[in-house]
Amino acid sequence: MFDINKKILDSARRMGFGDVVVISHDDERKQIRFANGEITIAKNWYARRTEIFVERDKRLAGTEITSYEDSHIESVLRNLYRLTESMEKREDYYGIAEGPFEYVDIEDTYDSRVLEVDPVDHVEAAINATGLERVAGVLYVDHPRTYLSTSNGVEAEDEGTGIEISIRAFKDDLASGHATWSSRTLSRFKPEKAGEKAGMIANMVENPKLGDEGKFDVIFDPLAIGNLLSMVGMFTSVMAVEAGFSFLLNKLGKKVASDNFTLRDIGNLPNGYGTRKFDDEGVPTGNTAIIENGVLRTYLFNHSYAKKYNMENTANAGVLMPHPWNLYVEPGDFKEVEIFDVPRAIYVTNIWYTRFQNYVAGDFSTIPRDGIFLVEHGEIKGAIKNIRISDNIQRLLSSVDAIGSDVHQIHWWECEIPVHVPYIRVRDVGITRATK
Repeated sequence: MFDINKKILDSARRMGFGDVVVISHDDERKQIRFANGEITIAKNWYARRTEIFVERDKRLAGTEITSYEDSHIESVLRNLYRLTESMEKREDYYGIAEGPFEYVDIEDTYDSRVLEVDPVDHVEAAINATGLERVAGVLYVDHPRTYLSTSNGVEAEDEGTGIEISIRAFKDDLASGHATWSSRTLSRFKPEKAGEKAGMIANMVENPKLGDEGKFDVIFDPLAIGNLLSMVGMFTSVMAVEAGFSFLLNKLGKKVASDNFTLRDIGNLPNGYGTRKFDDEGVPTGNTAIIENGVLRTYLFNHSYAKKYNMENTANAGVLMPHPWNLYVEPGDFKEVEIFDVPRAIYVTNIWYTRFQNYVAGDFSTIPRDGIFLVEHGEIKGAIKNIRISDNIQRLLSSVDAIGSDVHQIHWWECEIPVHVPYIRVRDVGITRATK
């Protein structure tokens, strides 16, 4: 792929472009889908694609190609050149990172055994662990390879593996449980643990009652809070802040969460599903405290935005916008049993349909799904249904009451950014009824 990158890079420079970034991806993926306790579909994909970013006199453009004939590459670059002619200059653009850089291998991100495994065995292990007949979900085996070349002296390669499962178990139409498990290595992949938890949650649901409205302490399962924090992660990108799509606007150095809440982005996290050696400009990834003890310390930057705001580059460059790699919530001191030991709370195991009514204000709503339970003094007192969480994301983060000591990796289609998070308890969360 470096030959392709060099061809694109050389052609772009000859045409008169200044900064050029070329990122080629070779991605292999296996998928096993299952329903009603049986495997229904098995698929294999191989995709080769190349992202191109170009700059000419502070005019920026980008595209993606999947065809590599010389004539096609030349045509695409000419189109980008004509496109930049009609653009306004970005006077706040300060270039891309200057290479070359040195990289180190990151532990537990590549395991050849993942590529040799029979995924059917792991699907069956997860299904059997639920103890139920109605089970559905999907398992993926991933083999991503990334090749980066830039006009500023970067040539870098990263290869990884991954295996993950998302599984839902149904006791009946009103009783379901959902769990996931993601790992970059085979030794850390425990599909039976996901199946066991999904089955446990489904079996706990008995004659769910319509939930009450009001303010309740809420215990968020890692799956539930992970889904929500994945969206919060996108709001930490400086580009989202500038565009008016973030409640973190104008809050650098200010309190945005409770004292016990620290959120990091760790691009070099061992076993992190989003881990990579370098960002899209070639800067080695690292560990960035976004929110530390409740205070917003930084947004996520690439080279140009960091120069613009006189901030440190956080190595979060995407071709078009900075983004997180792996969000990580620092664990607390609470054991799981202690998280549940409150006079009264609602335990939410999963959410979906999260919508922000006002991005800058942070007002949002989301619908709990699968098992939802009323908790009293550490005991499940019954299942509830048809509730909606309607609150403000900064108020929610500022009301975090307890954080568990065990961190779980959450990554699936509803949680695109991997989130490593414990159980979290939040005070006085707004609850309304989803339906009558």
